[in-house]
Amino acid sequence: MTFNFDEGIDRRHSDSVKWNKYGEAVLPMWVADTDFRAPDCITEALQRRVAHGVFGYGAHPQGLEEATINWCERRYGWKVEPQWLVFMPGVVSALNLCVRAFTQGDALSIAPTPIYPPFRRAAALAQRQQLLAPLQLIDNRWLIDLAAVEEKLTGREELLMLCNPQNPGGTVYSREELLAQLEFAERHDLIVCSDEIHCDLLLEPGVRHTPFASLNEAAARRSITLMSPSKSFNIAGLGASVAIIPNPELRKRFSQAMAGIVPHVDVLALTAAEAAWRDGEPWLAAQCDYLRRNRDRLCSAINALPGLRVAPPQATYLAWVDASGLEAENPTRFFHDAGLGFSQGQDFGEAQFVRINFGCTAATLDEAIRRLQAAVKA
Repeated sequence: MTFNFDEGIDRRHSDSVKWNKYGEAVLPMWVADTDFRAPDCITEALQRRVAHGVFGYGAHPQGLEEATINWCERRYGWKVEPQWLVFMPGVVSALNLCVRAFTQGDALSIAPTPIYPPFRRAAALAQRQQLLAPLQLIDNRWLIDLAAVEEKLTGREELLMLCNPQNPGGTVYSREELLAQLEFAERHDLIVCSDEIHCDLLLEPGVRHTPFASLNEAAARRSITLMSPSKSFNIAGLGASVAIIPNPELRKRFSQAMAGIVPHVDVLALTAAEAAWRDGEPWLAAQCDYLRRNRDRLCSAINALPGLRVAPPQATYLAWVDASGLEAENPTRFFHDAGLGFSQGQDFGEAQFVRINFGCTAATLDEAIRRLQAAVKA
């Protein structure tokens, strides 16, 4: 079975947020969606559903429930029970719900930094305080430094927010590293929200994703795991995700926080998600091979340029690039002027970094590398 990830699809003249942000002169490599056509199993399932012609309220998604359970067991050896699943229209809304459901009044959440911006915004929108745990680059992997947080703890912390694989750094935490995070959570009696939306996009050979809640019973009792096929299969615009919550008390609090506010997942999103997790594995494997080649070419080119440095991500299609050596006041603006639209590092907590999305065709990546080289060597 072969898949064509070299297909150039014109997204400038569509409803694409990614491609409509900039003018024609700027190559958009920022927000986390890819330029790949979704696998046929998804489009065919959607076409069958659309052909039915009736789009009333959908029932409980038993097909997606079964696909989710099988996906978790097949790929991660994690046995998930049906009652643990709470389907959501997106992971970002789930992050916000976790802050609101599991911190009260003057309580704090703890989040890594740098981090995907909604982690920080979730606390601000809920008018909660947040303590930031710095990431350290150790052996080319961005690791959370919880020891650095210990002396800053107030005793009012209630929620630990994790991101695995890490966004923007691309680290896949080992079982031992996750156990250390669990020990920290147990010692300080923290509920753990683990965003694992990129868990299927593993690029480094031999690396395996371990869901936090699958570590042991103690981890399961205190955790909310967030997963979705949206990044893995480029269906983020359809909006389907799942919160996996083994503890019935936590599940009740989470569900109460969403009641009357968060809508049910729409029927087309449910259809797409079920098809992805039921039949999309061959396409996903081929995509990861393609992304691995893109990663290797991009990181090699970046690390050969003066003033730039990147640790090759173990997962995701996102490169977290240290541009401090350029001595540019605003690296994002510097690259924009060179025709490259990257995510601004300041939004993640590091003003001298940029995040580059390499989920694109090889031809697009070639042009991006050419512009990078011209800009830095100019």
